[in-house]
Amino acid sequence: MTGETAPRPQPRLTALLRAYLAATALAPGILARLARKGHTSQGADPSRISERFGQASAPRPDGPLIWINAASVGEVASSLDLARDLQDATGAGLLFTTTTATGAETLARRLPQAMHQFQPIDTPAAVRGFLDHWRPDLALFMENDLWPRLMMQTDRRGIPIAVINARASRTRLRAPRTVTAILGRAALISAQDAATATQLRALALDPARILDTGDLKAAAAPLPADPRRLDPLRQAIGARPVWVAASTHPGDEAAVIAAHQAALHTHPDLLLILVPRHPQRGADLAAQVSGAGLHMVRRSTGALPGDDTQIYLADTLGEMGLFYRLAPLAFLGGSFGPEGGHNPYEPAVLGAAVLHGPGVANFAQAYDGMTRAGAARAVSDGADLGAQVSALINSDRLARMRDAARSLSQDGAQARRALLARLTPLLARR
Repeated sequence: MTGETAPRPQPRLTALLRAYLAATALAPGILARLARKGHTSQGADPSRISERFGQASAPRPDGPLIWINAASVGEVASSLDLARDLQDATGAGLLFTTTTATGAETLARRLPQAMHQFQPIDTPAAVRGFLDHWRPDLALFMENDLWPRLMMQTDRRGIPIAVINARASRTRLRAPRTVTAILGRAALISAQDAATATQLRALALDPARILDTGDLKAAAAPLPADPRRLDPLRQAIGARPVWVAASTHPGDEAAVIAAHQAALHTHPDLLLILVPRHPQRGADLAAQVSGAGLHMVRRSTGALPGDDTQIYLADTLGEMGLFYRLAPLAFLGGSFGPEGGHNPYEPAVLGAAVLHGPGVANFAQAYDGMTRAGAARAVSDGADLGAQVSALINSDRLARMRDAARSLSQDGAQARRALLARLTPLLARR
């Protein structure tokens, strides 16, 4: 290494941390059994189970390598654009580790140039095997997926660590000294919001290493859309008013259909683009729409909406970028049922105002911030959703919500650039 700064004093281990390290060293089988069970239940490739025990399934590429530990789909989504920025700025290779197969699938679809391995379990042999093989030059740990031994051994090898998009945690309040012993090894910590940044500073961490960037999900690039598919849809819809119900689940769809029926009384030519989270449910959902007496066309048949189409059932995969570009108003599914909601920044970055039900625990901070900014509104049930759609379509209020959504995305892009400027010098240290 060249240009290396003087080593930082190692944070002191607490009794709790010592107990954890001892237990996982003396009884590694506990974590191993959990890893095997999780790998199988996720439907992950059985031949790749060894990756979870630190045994690489691919050679390390030549040159500098940035390792991004992103547990699942949400963390992968948060890191994709930052990873692209880092690769463009430095020319380094990208290695992602995830704990879930769905995280791996998201990465393969949205960032195919990156390498992927399943995250090694936090035992001495697995961590040592992983680090010996991959020898990363910069390690990014996304959000709150912080495994003590993995971080400690990364730091001891002189690999710069950054914790990215950290969110509030009850563990920091319950065991502050233990968390400090782990986070004190990070050269940089970016926080999702001011409250998290304040919580981090209360741990007596170096304030110069804490950056309040806001949620990186708000800084994401727009979902892609193929113009060859977008233009025919635009022509088919024409000047009709349109809204989208995105990533819906069974707990959402009866309310969405009822809301559309109500809104049609105010806007008779209104079109709903209904996008189920799982397209394989298209046939069942088509029967539900037909049972409600509404005229429907299914995208999976290759058909475009006609003038008499009331619901365009988009039972296809990977086309959400098309529909957010067509609809100025989006209802986010998974929020009337137990799923916990979906990412509201994806429609916002394309200028769509957001409506959602009460169940958004997965993205609570995001929805709170968007509501305060005037870009999102909560609805209580199908009747409330219908009333909001009726009132917002073609209104000045909808235009203001869309402006607020665009503004949030612009602020997020600036924060991502600021974070990139702090990360690139860490890689240069190696």
